[in-house]
Amino acid sequence: MTEYLLSTHSVEGQTRPPMTPAQMQESFQEILALEAEMKSAGAYVFGGGLHGPDTSTVVRVTDGQVFTTDGPFAESKEQLAGIYIVEADDLDAALTWAARTAALIRQPIEVRPFRQMPAPGAAG
Repeated sequence: MTEYLLSTHSVEGQTRPPMTPAQMQESFQEILALEAEMKSAGAYVFGGGLHGPDTSTVVRVTDGQVFTTDGPFAESKEQLAGIYIVEADDLDAALTWAARTAALIRQPIEVRPFRQMPAPGAAG
């Protein structure tokens, strides 16, 4: 099985229509139900939302010295907002989880496979 990153992005200055407390609770319950289904199917590896890019710190190492600066790393209006890592038999299965997630959060989801790393000590 391959692990896939399902990521959603936020766009600076772009807001969604506000939700009522009842709508927020319903949305939260739907997301929890989808996560439970992912876990039951053995697909769920990890998931989480991120704070805004203004909370990030960028770490760089130059000539052995560590430098930190306020983030974000990329000067862009679009930033990573949250992720799921899922295990799936193939891209089509990962896309199915992404489509279901996108429908719930009403945001596009980017799907990318993780690189398969050789096992330590494996010839290659």
